[in-house]
Amino acid sequence: MSKRHYIIPIFVPHAGCPHDCVFCNQREITGLQEMMTPKKAEQIIKEYLNTMDHNNSKIEVAFYGGSFTGLDIKRQSELLSVAYKYCEEGVVDNLRLSTRPDYIDQTILDNLSKYNVEVIELGVQSLVPKVLEAAYRGHTVEDVIRASKLIRKNQFKLGIQLMPGLPESDWESMLYSAQKTVELGPDLVRIYPTLVIKDTYLSKLYKKDKFTPLSLEEAVEICKEELKLFRQHQTPVISLGLQPSDGVNKEAVIAGPFHPAFRQLVESRLVLESIIDFLGDEIESDELILKVNPRFSSTVRGQKNSNLKLLQEKYEVEIKVKIDNNLQLREISINNDVRMV
Repeated sequence: MSKRHYIIPIFVPHAGCPHDCVFCNQREITGLQEMMTPKKAEQIIKEYLNTMDHNNSKIEVAFYGGSFTGLDIKRQSELLSVAYKYCEEGVVDNLRLSTRPDYIDQTILDNLSKYNVEVIELGVQSLVPKVLEAAYRGHTVEDVIRASKLIRKNQFKLGIQLMPGLPESDWESMLYSAQKTVELGPDLVRIYPTLVIKDTYLSKLYKKDKFTPLSLEEAVEICKEELKLFRQHQTPVISLGLQPSDGVNKEAVIAGPFHPAFRQLVESRLVLESIIDFLGDEIESDELILKVNPRFSSTVRGQKNSNLKLLQEKYEVEIKVKIDNNLQLREISINNDVRMV
């Protein structure tokens, strides 16, 4: 039986970061206006722990938002110490955090290693210089490569966050960033298509017609290709699109491919592509039988049965979706031929 995985999120919005990236408004996204303190962090941890089943579970405390390692090292240690106390007690398994590529060095990593930090996620966003410059990221591609190597050398797990759809990006540069990310050898990836959040510089550009975000359809297509690439290299994509649970709401988003079930849209598109690739241009049978794990059924069907409708139109056959508990998640039997999608 696999372990339940719980994450206790502690948001440190914009703290430690002198940059105002075009897309960034951490306070709006997280809903937090006040500085995070050790006392508040401990309160958050206690509240979450009281709601969790501690049996057969992996529990992590995660420091999100801003650039954690850009904080003064003393303040980093104060916040980390609060969470680490629960690791020493055996209640929490490990810590994780997100930060900027230019805020990683050996001194910082030596300090993090004292507090059972397991995962360090880098807000890379793009690996194309002109895109980083247009986004006012304030770091370079070389910073990303250096930080990634250092994190892996020091035995931390490496996470990479990408943002397709930034200013100056196009289809080629977005795929290039994903391909270069594979070369960095991350243990996990998050993909967040660029949204226009109110009170950001990007919102000003958008209102002046100087920036056009990806449409939902474009975002689904590029993320489908990136997801396919990462799966080919056995790199887990643990997030696809910002969700309401991430603190994002319709009031904060002015424009862009925001959808509460964005990941399912991408997964469904990838499944549809896989089925068509397998079947080719036409099929001889009068019906198409798809067998799936019950937890994968809605993804195969697509939102409002959109995949089934498209397949029916293309092949002009009756389509049946049947449940098979012997199939793994993401396995699909297409007319009795089982494959992973």
